[in-house]
Amino acid sequence: MANFRTHLTVATAGGMLLAYAGWHAQWWSPSQALLMVALAAFGGILPDIDADRSHSIRLIFNILSIPALVLGVLILQPWLSAGQLLMACAGVYITVRYFAGITFSRFTVHRGIWHSLLASLLCTLLTTAVSFQLLSQPAWLAWSHGAAVWLGFIVHLTLDEIYSVDLEGARLKRSFGTALKFGDCRRPLSNMLMLVALLPLWPWLPPWNVLGELLTQGSLLWR
Repeated sequence: MANFRTHLTVATAGGMLLAYAGWHAQWWSPSQALLMVALAAFGGILPDIDADRSHSIRLIFNILSIPALVLGVLILQPWLSAGQLLMACAGVYITVRYFAGITFSRFTVHRGIWHSLLASLLCTLLTTAVSFQLLSQPAWLAWSHGAAVWLGFIVHLTLDEIYSVDLEGARLKRSFGTALKFGDCRRPLSNMLMLVALLPLWPWLPPWNVLGELLTQGSLLWR
């Protein structure tokens, strides 16, 4: 299994390639290109959200606490006074940063459902929906944000599979096949729960034809 630094480095490199291609095609500004790199890097550590006491899980929930705080302010501001809002947002920040990770690690298994293509789809669509609905980004840019997370996620899974091959001993390690898979065959309930989690995102997504156009234009960049 690749370590934290390898996952982060390779995912960031993939994000830089994606960002440069989009910038060269004049799809986005330099600031948006930097965001693409950051999203790909974040996607590159996301699968290890199920790894107890890892660098990834601490970093992930440290990062997630910031948008959770911002969303808390946006949602609660019309209903609370300044003092109440401050206390409520402090509670949101502490909950996400410290308690969410502990709860998450208790109910997940490393190399389980979060190391799967199904999880990559969930993270991709969630990022796209947040970008489109909550951040009011254009449809094509929201899909691009989701694609950046997906790229980093797939890089992580692919690296884990590559590191599961022992070239010196010419054998496959026991971990082979536990990362780049559709779902968790050992825990069917996890697959069902993740599919259920996908359903509420559907109405929040940008038009799918925009994604098709984006993929078509993207394929032309590599010709």
